[in-house]
Amino acid sequence: MAIVSVMTDSVDGVRFQGAIADDIRHSEPDWLPFRAAQAPAGAPNVLYILWDDIGIGTWDCFGGLVEMPTMRRIADLGVRLTQFHTTALCSPTRAALLTGRNATSVGVGSVENLVEGFPGYNGRIPAEKAMLSEVLGERGWATYAVGKWHLAPLEECHAAGSRRHWPIRRGFDRFYGFLDGLTDQWYPSLVSDNHPVDPPASPEQGYHLSRDLADHAVEFLRDSRASAPGKPWLMYLCPGAGHSPHQVAKEWADRYRGRFDMGYEAYREIVLANQKAMGLLPPDTEMSPINPYADATAADGTPWPQTETVLPWDSLTDEQRRVSCRMAEVFAGFLSYTDAQLGRVLDFLEETGQLDNTIIVAMSDNGASGEGGPAGTLDEMALFAGADRSAFTDGLARLDEFGSPGTHINYSNGWGMAFNTPYKLFKRYASHEGGIADPCIIAWPDGIAARGEVREQYVHVSDVTPTVYDLLGVEPPATVGGVPQAPLEGVSFRAALDDAEAATPKSTQFYSMMGTRGIWHEGWFADTVHPPTALHPRGWSNFDQDRWELFHIERDRSQVRDLADRHPEKLRELEELWRSEAEKHQAFPLSDLSLLELMARGASSAAPAPRSAVFYPHAPAHNTRMTGLVRGRSFTLRAQVTVTDDDACGVLFSQGDRSNGQALFAEAGRLHYAYTGPEGGVQAMVSDRPLPRGEHSLGVRFTRTGAAPGEIDSVGDAELLIDDDVVGAYAGMYVRFLDIVQTVSVGRSVSYSVSPDYSSPFPFTGGAIARVDIDFDGDPVVNRAALIRLAFARD
Repeated sequence: MAIVSVMTDSVDGVRFQGAIADDIRHSEPDWLPFRAAQAPAGAPNVLYILWDDIGIGTWDCFGGLVEMPTMRRIADLGVRLTQFHTTALCSPTRAALLTGRNATSVGVGSVENLVEGFPGYNGRIPAEKAMLSEVLGERGWATYAVGKWHLAPLEECHAAGSRRHWPIRRGFDRFYGFLDGLTDQWYPSLVSDNHPVDPPASPEQGYHLSRDLADHAVEFLRDSRASAPGKPWLMYLCPGAGHSPHQVAKEWADRYRGRFDMGYEAYREIVLANQKAMGLLPPDTEMSPINPYADATAADGTPWPQTETVLPWDSLTDEQRRVSCRMAEVFAGFLSYTDAQLGRVLDFLEETGQLDNTIIVAMSDNGASGEGGPAGTLDEMALFAGADRSAFTDGLARLDEFGSPGTHINYSNGWGMAFNTPYKLFKRYASHEGGIADPCIIAWPDGIAARGEVREQYVHVSDVTPTVYDLLGVEPPATVGGVPQAPLEGVSFRAALDDAEAATPKSTQFYSMMGTRGIWHEGWFADTVHPPTALHPRGWSNFDQDRWELFHIERDRSQVRDLADRHPEKLRELEELWRSEAEKHQAFPLSDLSLLELMARGASSAAPAPRSAVFYPHAPAHNTRMTGLVRGRSFTLRAQVTVTDDDACGVLFSQGDRSNGQALFAEAGRLHYAYTGPEGGVQAMVSDRPLPRGEHSLGVRFTRTGAAPGEIDSVGDAELLIDDDVVGAYAGMYVRFLDIVQTVSVGRSVSYSVSPDYSSPFPFTGGAIARVDIDFDGDPVVNRAALIRLAFARD
């Protein structure tokens, strides 16, 4: 039988080596090019646990006062890193972690919500800088992502998005979680694999996101164990905790009742003493001041933003202290509850005999938040609208609501400094340890002998994945998916895991985030005194006139002894080194634009505001874009409904929640409309007649008559409609200009109900919804001057 001469392409670089004849009986198969890759026998699993906004002075295993039994359990199995550093912000840290490269080098120099059209800031990780999931997936590991993603540009984060940068397209076999930087813990915006889904239950049924994520993590691992028990896996597990909103059941917050009554300044002293006693800091480490730069000014005299300062504890009234302490209690309960859910994942690994051969890395993506402002807030999104949502305004009256679906808490800057003890400043500051020095624990019982030990070597988040490659015996690949790869920029610190006396494996690490800058080099650290992007009126700019500081951080971890005047040559050397590293890693242009400046210039979107929108029942809920939907314009909203029952009830259309949103719904056979008021409460209309049976257009018409006080939001007259009949009216209705990233659903609510007259999900019954149409009149009225005045008023 003749052998056929066949030209065959290689598959993943492996050529067919069999023989092909006319007849299969005389042919020899070769499966090597076609079979999926297999990891080496006995290869370890990899578990990344990436927390959110956790300062190094938070967890008990790092000297803090928040009890974290699961994190202690991991620490007892391995080592804690005392000089571990991140990028100071979530998306960039996640990009650096998964790629083993600097965040700007992979295009994620800021959060995905604030991308710009520059190589270092476009928010799209290129294929030539592959993620750990893509590398291990090609080598036979199963790969799972659970929880926060925040590595996809917003233009992709909807049902019709390309999904090019969603987890499933970046090497993960399965995904369950949320795409944005934050989500409601009671009513999250969820994605399962490549499809948006509703939360599986309500808070009244015991739902909480942390529990749901742990359930799915165990489900993925159980499925893997049942189907391929010998196949190793990578799990990237990222809870929403402790990012705002801080939400947890009251019984978990109550576990901490009274424990923070000493206040945030006394908390810092207690924690610093703990850290020294535990060997986490040198004995002579000093406490940094709570307002280290309150008197600093820009070159043009612009003062340090008041939104970035701390109120001294002794300046607060007793009532304000009660509010502030309760916010800390809720935060601590939120973390402990989430820690307990993660404990169930470790329990499963132990029960199935997988724990000892799993490399575990537990860490935070940046320092504790300084975004709650000097007083903290019960509704973080309201800050953008200029509403007074200081926790001190009505916090005492709402104390029992803290952590519930009705609040979106973020604690005050004072607690941010406390949870970053003993360091200066907070998240967003790549110039100071409060933003970049974070907890990190590494354990691998079968491969790392250390138990409950501490390591002091200087480590950056970009070094983690190169170290994991080293532990796995995986060489950084030349190609991934056929795409040639750029070199890794992080370095392995495996030697330090084995030997506490091993040398720090790198000599230089540069930092740049939202206008802040820093560089570490051989135990020295130089930084600029410059506030980052925030809610102040405008960024300082004038980067060439920034004041640089110099610290011998090996001996001065809290950056309190500025040596710039004593060692001008060393400072000049580090300034020049920073510029060289920044140019190499695509860190220019620098941007400290305030959030109000960014909104005024439309930096987050190139698309015009839509003139119409249509929504359907049974479709997945989705979020409005960063540009918003209504944006204070005149609009007409109509639901095309067939009413079959006299007592039809349920949600027809819902956008947002009780803190900021609108809903059209039926109750007891009548049509209702609700829109949240400017200072809480609900602006409501109810039809003056029952809903008639048959096919009808049910809706609301809002006609803008002018600007609301503050000149950003709108006021106007609203009419409730059944077909063309006006069946209700509301004069002087207040409509928000900013309705960004709000959940929209038809036929049910998947958010905390806009109106207290119903409880979510309140599905529509007694009829059928065909669709909901919204028509807008004109373009949004963007009062840029008012936006800037708002920022000055806030500052």
